Amino acid sequence: MARQEQQQHLQVLSALDAAKTQWYHFTAIVVAGMGFFTDAYDLFCISLVTKLLGRIYYTDLAKENPGSLPPNVAAAVNGVAFCGTLAGQLFFGWLGDKLGRKSVYGMTLLMMVICSIASGLSFSHTPTSVMATLCFFRFWLGFGIGGDYPLSATIMSEYANKKTRGAFIAAVFAMQGFGILAGGIVTLIISSAFRAGFPAPAYQDDRAGSTVRQADYVWRIILMLGAMPALLTYYWRMKMPETARYTALVAKNAKQAAADMSKVLQVEIQEEQDKLEQMVTRNSSSFGLFSRQFARRHGLHLVGTATTWFLLDIAFYSQNLFQKDIFTSINWIPKAKTMSALEEVFRIARAQTLIALCGTVPGYWFTVFLIDIVGRFAIQLLGFFMMTVFMLGLAVPYHHWTTKGNHIGFVVMYAFTFFFANFGPNSTTFIVPAEIFPARLRSTCHGISAAAGKAGAIIGSFGFLYAAQDPHKPDAGYKPGIGVRNSLFVLAGCNLLGFICTFLVPESKGKSLEEMSGEAEDDDDEVAAGGGAAVRPQTA
Repeated sequence: MARQEQQQHLQVLSALDAAKTQWYHFTAIVVAGMGFFTDAYDLFCISLVTKLLGRIYYTDLAKENPGSLPPNVAAAVNGVAFCGTLAGQLFFGWLGDKLGRKSVYGMTLLMMVICSIASGLSFSHTPTSVMATLCFFRFWLGFGIGGDYPLSATIMSEYANKKTRGAFIAAVFAMQGFGILAGGIVTLIISSAFRAGFPAPAYQDDRAGSTVRQADYVWRIILMLGAMPALLTYYWRMKMPETARYTALVAKNAKQAAADMSKVLQVEIQEEQDKLEQMVTRNSSSFGLFSRQFARRHGLHLVGTATTWFLLDIAFYSQNLFQKDIFTSINWIPKAKTMSALEEVFRIARAQTLIALCGTVPGYWFTVFLIDIVGRFAIQLLGFFMMTVFMLGLAVPYHHWTTKGNHIGFVVMYAFTFFFANFGPNSTTFIVPAEIFPARLRSTCHGISAAAGKAGAIIGSFGFLYAAQDPHKPDAGYKPGIGVRNSLFVLAGCNLLGFICTFLVPESKGKSLEEMSGEAEDDDDEVAAGGGAAVRPQTA
């Protein structure tokens, strides 16, 4: 077969595809994964402290209930990092294909470290200045986090072997689960320490005394600790050589690619510059993102990866960021006035930590262990289908779940939606865009797909904040919404659409990156194969 013969095009790429699992694979997973650990910690820890921010800066002692962030401030604090992430995914995704993965990787990490620390600072102590400072630095924190998505995925895919590539990329993304879990645990520890050191009564017993002055340090410490894991991995991230696929196929330097991978793989690899030039001449790998060739070969693929990620994140982030409000509605977290400020932080963190431990983290690792056995396509379909089922299972008998004695059942069902999000599209939408596009556009296309996801996250988080309001008794400052039950119906519909759009995405299990992207084909093969733009998934 012509394709099989052309798979021998460069020894350095064949060596990477066939390499046995080695220490450098695990090093790459840890180095890239700690970026995602930091990303998740930074993005999700804000939801743990928003109630505290409302108490500290917006409490009116004349009112029966403690203060909460005004709707516009809450939307800005929760959503501004997503706006920065979306911009960063597009910008750094493009830059990663222009300047190389390694150099841009360092920029994103430094930005995350600096902005994590700065987001815990403020220029003064008035509510307006504190929130403005927080939003400013969380935007740029999100910008750096955005760059980590396409670069981490691309680097891991280009380092991995063909047999276990899915598991390696999934393992990097699975660090997000540990980041969410770490955010909850850190918040539990810090809030417990401050509660022990500065005990306070409930708001209904002593309105002024329920929020101790030292509580202002709690949210700052939690946010600033997000810099630690990123800072610890910076040295190792800078020691990683540029990926051979970028060096060879984009920079067209076969000698450097062979030298770098000879050190990594600890084998002798020929440079084969002549073969590289023949390969570049043989296929039309120089087409641009907006060309007809790209549209013919990969247009449907990009539509598929972007729409599935967009739809998934509408559902995923609307739950993850505002699950504390659902817990309140089922009385798992008591009413705010019955607690002190620090006790409320503790209870919110405990609820989110339990969900992360029982539903979020296990789902990621099921994907790691099964993705190269079952395949990306099947896992994504299963995930979207089961998320639809469980959300309907929550929505249809919603009044049953919210009656006394049935709350634990609600939480179990809710945890299963997270499990199948992570053992499903939340992992696969990250993995597949790093595998199916050409090396010269891989980071860019992953960034576009990820940015579509963050657009969904913005819609989900902002929309759910308003939509989930009780139609008869909305929270202070909010207009009546459609309620939690109807919001769950909307989210189930998004998951069903995601199930349908999955059929636009090809299966990449067991195939080399060059085979998936068409870089292993010459023009004649590509035309004979019908352009390479699969309209239905192919099994490996």
